[in-house]
Amino acid sequence: MGGVGRIVVFVEQYEWSSGHLGNRTRVPMGSQYQRSVALEVRRAEGERVRAKHPDKIPIIVERAPRSRAPELDKKKYLVPSDLTVGQLCFLIRQRVSLRPEEALFFFVNNSLPPSSSPLSAVYEEHHDEDLFLYMTYSNESVYGA
Repeated sequence: MGGVGRIVVFVEQYEWSSGHLGNRTRVPMGSQYQRSVALEVRRAEGERVRAKHPDKIPIIVERAPRSRAPELDKKKYLVPSDLTVGQLCFLIRQRVSLRPEEALFFFVNNSLPPSSSPLSAVYEEHHDEDLFLYMTYSNESVYGA
């Protein structure tokens, strides 16, 4: 992967406003972000981001439940659509500061996506109704994959 070093320059952390639900409503499953932000707010953010950056993919990356991997400092990322899953995993690995011998697994809808897959293809198949792609990571293969 000769271009991975250059890709770091193009990966952006994107700050979005949040509309928290408070204790009024419980969303049964999903990511922490999905549980804490109303669907209408997430959908509006997703539409706004996709309209402003049509060549990029909004991704929420969160630690899997029961994982002992370090938490990321940011969960929202806006990445080029031609980035592969493997390249994104490499960049996220750097952010969680693991030793080289420590494994880190990335999941989309509880399955391991092929590292050679372009994120654009993964996004088309797995994005949520709010237009975000949700990924989880763990230091163990917690989903049995």
